[in-house]
Amino acid sequence: MKQVSPITIVQLTDMHLFASEQQQLLGIPTTDSFHTVIERLKEFREELDLLLLTGDLSGDGTAQSYGNLQNLMSSLFLPSYWLPGNHDDFAIMSEMLNLGLVSRRKCFERGGWNFILLDSSVAGKEHGYLRRETLEWLDLQLSTIVDKPTAIAIHHPPFKVNSRWLDKSSLQNSEEFLAILDKYPQVRLVLFGHIHQEFYTQRRGVDYLGTPSTCVQFQPGSNKFALDRKTPGFRLMKLYPNGTWESWVERVPYYFHAVFAANGY
Repeated sequence: MKQVSPITIVQLTDMHLFASEQQQLLGIPTTDSFHTVIERLKEFREELDLLLLTGDLSGDGTAQSYGNLQNLMSSLFLPSYWLPGNHDDFAIMSEMLNLGLVSRRKCFERGGWNFILLDSSVAGKEHGYLRRETLEWLDLQLSTIVDKPTAIAIHHPPFKVNSRWLDKSSLQNSEEFLAILDKYPQVRLVLFGHIHQEFYTQRRGVDYLGTPSTCVQFQPGSNKFALDRKTPGFRLMKLYPNGTWESWVERVPYYFHAVFAANGY
């Protein structure tokens, strides 16, 4: 019997890199913490197939911050795909993050899976919203490729995560988004960031996974802004051509003196 090999992907999210590599977010130097994550990924580089970057790659939306990201990722020599978050500048990302192995494509196939990347960012706002043209494009892509298991990536969670302050900035039109997914049984996974913590829920046969940030972590279940003392992390996933999958979160031993206040976020 033929052995079916999975594709192994890494989800990296909410790096919040800055033009200055010394700049901190709430007490953590984000370039340094992301470098620690990259060094960890190098340890099993040969097992990895691609990187999926799910928003807030930058903390200041500058070209230099995306240049810093390119430089840090280049040592992995892995195909990389991205989508914007509420702290990103999509126009600058599109110009900067389209070199070498870093692609701005938003629909692609790999390892028997179809991947669709969505832009839920709203200029000048923390919350997410999928524009009408984005929803129509999603519907079209899903109707075109129905014979392959599909993973969808988005920055903002389409569900409340039991954290009052964070839930105010979730995807505002999630009902429209979910109504489209309900039409297509090939959709198996939805991956997102924004919440700086691990999260899982299931709805109508689709699994929804939130992933820790590569810098600061938010306290789960908090009514007001609060940081968690867990270390930076990322998600690993093995996706099999038959639509089954395995996933787990890895954290790196990076410790810092966090600023436990909302100022600056």
